[in-house]
Amino acid sequence: MATNTYVALDKITVSGTSTTSVTFSGISGTYTDLVVIANIAETPSLGSFVFRVNGDSGTNYSTTYLDGNGSAASSGRYTSQSTGYLTYEGVGTGFGTYILNFMNYANTTTYKTVIARASNAANSAEATVSLWRNTSAITSITLYSGQYFASGSTFSLYGITAWSDES
Repeated sequence: MATNTYVALDKITVSGTSTTSVTFSGISGTYTDLVVIANIAETPSLGSFVFRVNGDSGTNYSTTYLDGNGSAASSGRYTSQSTGYLTYEGVGTGFGTYILNFMNYANTTTYKTVIARASNAANSAEATVSLWRNTSAITSITLYSGQYFASGSTFSLYGITAWSDES
């Protein structure tokens, strides 16, 4: 029976001074997928939350999103953007949790799909699916805030590995 296992690859904690971006680099191509879990200190200044892979700032990203806050829902699409869109949160308090799944990231024959979910109990929930129109393997991921990531925010990178249990 094959099972998947999370392997911790890196963790970034924002401490002291806030920052506008965090980068995971030197990502090995030995996993099937990547997962980033971000626990971001919510402030009114988070602004948009976007990503770029391999430093690609060309208009190679498209995103479809669905958002709801308990009383209203919305959806939309962005095409030919210079970043992949994750969410526009940051008006709540506490921490917002963001989970990004980079599917088949090391495959060099397909475009890359990123499925992301975001939630803050005081604010809303959102799901996005983004496409990076490039066949290169992903070796770095940069996450950007439209304003800043506050002190206390954490970003963890995991590789997903498939292994077979022959027992």
